Amino acid sequence: MNATEAMNRKVNVRGDDVDIEIPDTAHQISSDSWFQVAFVLTTGINSAYVLGYSGTVMVPLGWVGGVVGLLLATVISLYANTLVAKLHEFGGKRHIRYRDLAGFIYGRKAYHLTWGLQYVNLFMINCGFIILAGSALKAVYVLFRDDHTIKLPHCIAIAGLICAVFAIGIPHLSALGVWLAVSTILSLIYIVVAIVLSVRDGVKAPARDYGIQGSSLSKLFTITGAAANLVFAFNTGMLPEIQATVRQPVVKNMMKALYFQFTAGVLPMYAVTFIGYWAYGSSTSTYLLNSVNGPLWVKALANVSAILQSVISLHIFASPTYEYMDTRFGIKGHPLALRNLLFRIMARGGYIAVSTLISALLPFLGDFMSLTGAVSTFPLTFILANHMYYKAKKTKLSPMQKVWHWLNVVFFSLMSVAAAIAALRLIALDSKNFHVFADM
Repeated sequence: MNATEAMNRKVNVRGDDVDIEIPDTAHQISSDSWFQVAFVLTTGINSAYVLGYSGTVMVPLGWVGGVVGLLLATVISLYANTLVAKLHEFGGKRHIRYRDLAGFIYGRKAYHLTWGLQYVNLFMINCGFIILAGSALKAVYVLFRDDHTIKLPHCIAIAGLICAVFAIGIPHLSALGVWLAVSTILSLIYIVVAIVLSVRDGVKAPARDYGIQGSSLSKLFTITGAAANLVFAFNTGMLPEIQATVRQPVVKNMMKALYFQFTAGVLPMYAVTFIGYWAYGSSTSTYLLNSVNGPLWVKALANVSAILQSVISLHIFASPTYEYMDTRFGIKGHPLALRNLLFRIMARGGYIAVSTLISALLPFLGDFMSLTGAVSTFPLTFILANHMYYKAKKTKLSPMQKVWHWLNVVFFSLMSVAAAIAALRLIALDSKNFHVFADM
């Protein structure tokens, strides 16, 4: 029994005759409807990262590879998330953290390994959100004063400060509440603006080049890196933490939330990704709003919306880290209690400060997406999900089902290694072309 299991407390699950153990946590459990959880998931999938998929997914893969790849990634991600969701109450325990589930199935070493992978995954995603917010802030500045006085590292620092203030003010994931509605409105603003302006540019533009650029070797690496970007788009390496907030029955309600995410929730992402690539072809920017032409105030509105939505999305993906710190140091009670407030200022402020420093140091957004997908999204979302389900349900699976799960484990392990090599190559190339604290 690991330290986390030792702190478990028993509660009776309504409607069942068995006791389900729930680990102690400083954050709320079973407080949200499936619809609110669906919006948490949809907020993540339609975050400001969608403004980069035309350039980071479609440009390296082209029409056939991009469309087929994105559709396959949708189906595969839904399947993998379903496997994890069905294990939420496995073995009579409510596994409210990904590392708890892995530790219960494999043991103490897997608990720490999974926590390490998840922490790296979420940390890199959050660095990406800060880069996104900083890039959008710089885009607003350039619209009105292109004098190069304020550079990207300055904008990233300002974005990090905004993220820190928001993190201090919102104590836990369930407290987002109305902010999820705000996030949806913000997402619709920059997605609609990007689509409308892209369509306007695309109709007027001459024939575009949709070919994959570069030498054969270069194409091989960029295509492999783009595969990591595909899975990054559906990154839910914190599904148990999100599922922990949903009301009973947790598996049934989580499945409703997942079906919403992977049907209605993905449509805006598809639209902006495909239309952006159609409008600009292989010259599409990795931040679509840098490619579009239109009224200054419209572009400014879209960029400001991207900044604010990135702040909310970062809070979602940072919540497992916040939950760990709050639980570890016993931060409970009223969020505005002096001790709790000071702790959030120090702990969360420190976390955001380090994330901001790394973001300003290496502001290569596409590289962050590729490396995150390779080193953590593939292992957490696909390799671990399939093997955990195989391990947990081994006696109930048919021989064909066992072979299927093992094929997934092997295939995604190979993809993870290949994508990591491609991502590191991209970072090495960008590091030669740009200095640290680059003004991109």
